[in-house]
Amino acid sequence: QVQLVESGGGLVQAGGSLRLSCTASGRTFSTYDMGWFRQAPGKERDFVASIRRNGNSTYYAPSVKGRFTIASNNAKNTVYLQMNSLKFEDTAVYYCNAHEPATPAKDDYWGQGTQVTVSP
Repeated sequence: QVQLVESGGGLVQAGGSLRLSCTASGRTFSTYDMGWFRQAPGKERDFVASIRRNGNSTYYAPSVKGRFTIASNNAKNTVYLQMNSLKFEDTAVYYCNAHEPATPAKDDYWGQGTQVTVSP
């Protein structure tokens, strides 16, 4: 079992920055690839960014590439999402995800979500 707790969401003006954090407890943090997803009102949950458990590979959705950066600190069991040049369309609830490689997605762990609101 893994518990994920997100923090760092809030209200920011367009063009501003926020940093989200997700701290994991339970099983060894380095077992998991970590990711961020987001869900806007009335829309499906979409992939934002992910980082391999060894920290050597990162992946981004085209809509955030160049503006968002994902990073992890295994010593602190924490993954971060630095969000710069925020746009109104980045408004969503952001969810942290832990995925153990070679296991089905239905077994992934999710945080409770943190709201990010970008004002025009």
